Amino acid sequence: MSRNNLGERITVVSAAEELVPDYDPAWRSEFADLGRELRQALGEAALRIDHIGSTSVPGLPAKPIVDVQISVASLEPVDRYRAAIESCGFEWQADNPELTKRYFRELPPRKRTHLHVRRSGSFDEQFALLFRDYLRAHRERADAYAAIKRSVAHLLLTERSAYVDAKSPFIWETIRDADEWAQETGWEPGPTDA
Repeated sequence: MSRNNLGERITVVSAAEELVPDYDPAWRSEFADLGRELRQALGEAALRIDHIGSTSVPGLPAKPIVDVQISVASLEPVDRYRAAIESCGFEWQADNPELTKRYFRELPPRKRTHLHVRRSGSFDEQFALLFRDYLRAHRERADAYAAIKRSVAHLLLTERSAYVDAKSPFIWETIRDADEWAQETGWEPGPTDA
């Protein structure tokens, strides 16, 4: 490899590590604090409150955005839980195109956070929990995911949806493996995180 190519590779690797940094143990405590706050506000309206996404998998590099899944008995009416979530510093994104969830984003000065409200027992709720638990239990798969995320991290600068699309084949392959694992082990979601 020429000196110039080596320099370009170092620059690309550095950019990927900035966009998708190494795992930060603080993500766990950030979720714990937020989970307590949401639990207090939502009470029994939230059947589960879980830390999902890459920041919930110890050792997995991730965009430093905590993803939270709130499981409710029914998505409608939104007013059953909307005011409680908004009282914690979030805003409902009514124009979110995914009809199987209700999506909330942080308001300043809150740190970037994604709240996904899903119906308890739904495919999407279970998908997020199974994917997380499978990666937690299979370090080699989490490492492979990290490599893919970093290899396409440059897309975050210009084509966020292309970043998501580039990860999709790996995610669907992993969920197929995770489903087999779930069948073999009798996997069920553990207790709620908050």
